[in-house]
Amino acid sequence: MGNQSKKLAAVLAGVTAVILIGQVGSVRTYITEIRDGPGTQNAFDMFKEATGEDALLSAIRDKAAETRIAPVNARVDRVWKAIPGYNGMEIDVEATYRKALSGTLNTKIAYVYRQIQPEIQLRDLGAHPIYRGNASKPMVSFMINVAWGNEYIIPMLDTLDAEKVKATFFLDGSWLSKNVDLAKEIQKRGHELSNHAYSHPNMSRLSAERARLEISKTQDLLHTSLGVENRWFAPPSGDFNQKTVDIASSMGLQTVLWTVDTVDWRKPSPDAVVAKIAKNTEAGTLILMHPTASSSGALKGMIQSIRAKGLVLGTVTETLSSERVNASAVE
Repeated sequence: MGNQSKKLAAVLAGVTAVILIGQVGSVRTYITEIRDGPGTQNAFDMFKEATGEDALLSAIRDKAAETRIAPVNARVDRVWKAIPGYNGMEIDVEATYRKALSGTLNTKIAYVYRQIQPEIQLRDLGAHPIYRGNASKPMVSFMINVAWGNEYIIPMLDTLDAEKVKATFFLDGSWLSKNVDLAKEIQKRGHELSNHAYSHPNMSRLSAERARLEISKTQDLLHTSLGVENRWFAPPSGDFNQKTVDIASSMGLQTVLWTVDTVDWRKPSPDAVVAKIAKNTEAGTLILMHPTASSSGALKGMIQSIRAKGLVLGTVTETLSSERVNASAVE
């Protein structure tokens, strides 16, 4: 074997060894030393000629292929109905390569990642109710339906503030018309506001005209009094039919229910509520509650039990989106 062939073999063997032991971060240093070392320029050029690219770029491509996470499509489940998709993730090879070249010797490769959207999104599924988020996304959400219970709202907001949690409050329109200032306080604390009909009816029993009016009156109130363009509709008492879902959809709203119910209107003890949530919550869970003594007293414990499972709390919009959860938020 000639000298140049031996040098090329050494380059290939060295790069392979570095990759195999999981030290891709040091490839740039290794290749730079080979490229710039005395009497090795021809070997480096031979590598580029043989592979069509330099070893750093090749190593990044290999790492990207090894670590790629495929996206998950939204789908309609027989039990849970519409389930949102979840973005995949991959290394942006070109951006990572450019960034690595601008570094100094011994700089560990800082990989640049990008999300991969599913081919089928929640919006592509048509008019279906939603009961939960994607099980691959480690996020859950509090759905707080408000038609009464004013005395517990501020204490619950204070707990959410202290724990740095944002929830989604579904407001009954008749309540909102009388409690705009309290609704503004919820909004000021950074929580999401959405639609819970106007007079807390059983939606499945209404005519199409009345059902549309129930949703539209609250939709208009949210806009005029709070500047909110809401996107979710939570049927009062969970009562709805396909007509309800279709009407909400025609108004730009998706119908959302819950995965786990605190049943706080039955006045369970806060400890019982916490135990129920700790047992039944998993990735994608939507947790229903109201401003009650039970949920107010249980709120901190619920948050702690959810976080103990490595789950992140977000709004309904965040939980049902296909966006990936920030990895640092899970740790």
